[in-house]
Amino acid sequence: MRMFGKAGKAAAVAAIAALALTGCGRAETGSAASGGASGATGFAKDSLIGVALPQKTSENWVLAEKLFNDGLSGAGFKADVQFANGGVSDQQNQITSMITKGAKVIVVGAIDGSQLGTQLKQAKDAGAVVIAYDRLVKNTNAVDYYVAYDNFKVGELQGQALLDGMKAKKPSGPYNVELFAGSPDDANAKVFFDGAMSVLQPKIDDGTLKVVSGQKTFEQAVTQGWKAENAQKRMDTILAGNYGSATLDGVLSPNDTLARAIITSVKAAGKPIPVVTGQDSEVESVKSIMAGEQYSTINKDTRKLVEHAIQMVQDLQSGKTPEINDDKSYNNGVKVVPAFLLPPVIVTKANVGTAYAGDPVLGPITQGK
Repeated sequence: MRMFGKAGKAAAVAAIAALALTGCGRAETGSAASGGASGATGFAKDSLIGVALPQKTSENWVLAEKLFNDGLSGAGFKADVQFANGGVSDQQNQITSMITKGAKVIVVGAIDGSQLGTQLKQAKDAGAVVIAYDRLVKNTNAVDYYVAYDNFKVGELQGQALLDGMKAKKPSGPYNVELFAGSPDDANAKVFFDGAMSVLQPKIDDGTLKVVSGQKTFEQAVTQGWKAENAQKRMDTILAGNYGSATLDGVLSPNDTLARAIITSVKAAGKPIPVVTGQDSEVESVKSIMAGEQYSTINKDTRKLVEHAIQMVQDLQSGKTPEINDDKSYNNGVKVVPAFLLPPVIVTKANVGTAYAGDPVLGPITQGK
């Protein structure tokens, strides 16, 4: 488990402490997790398990739907997997429906983790166990476990990849960069950004990096809804207003969908493609990395994440306490949620051939088969 006590991380610690106070993310210290699941355990093997997923904004969510359906059914459960493409109210209604149907466990990939408190309290009152999946559910006691990749580490890897990629193209700075963040209603977005800024801020402070637009804060960098068109429009505006003769060396992008939108904007402006980071290992971005355009992505194997979520469900069904490996970092504003964190992996052109070995989709693509 990564700790934040290393030299150069003081700013990150302060940012994370602030997040804890606002219920948005990680905290370096805190009270022990306030207990485990208070809902029913040891239930029938053919019980209903609800899975509430957000909108289909990226390939990993679409894959998760299939994996949850197949994995839960294969384990003998009845699966009720729903996408909330109609927005927050849609997800609220779906969770209420799962409660009414008698779901013993509800796995929640929240659209907006701050707007599900009422529904999750209803779930707890009905005896269900609530597992936050990929995104932390905020400001509620009614969440028992959290399963995700280490999202602060994701940001750290992205920040370091940006520095490494620019240095490989131009050995010494200064470098002109721009910063993009995810959607402000996604609890992960601020954690990704803070992880990256724990690496980048010292370089901004010493002059190695210059954010030419001046847009350095999370609030200035957000991309509402994780929508590609929003990122592309913002990049268009930044280029037009700041890069007439200046060279853009790098862009911090929080995921692959936005990375491709940023690259599209740069191409349309007739500018050289800068170093652009990403996340999620989307097929088109992996191909772009292989072609030498997008610089990096993050491999967060959805298969492993869903597999562990289902293992948690199976443990609960058999009366066991699910495995966790972190009980102090993820403060949702009300409680520290016991978590199981998987390690993310940075992928660039240098290791793309080995990073996806065994992946049924990306393996053949990266192996040239």
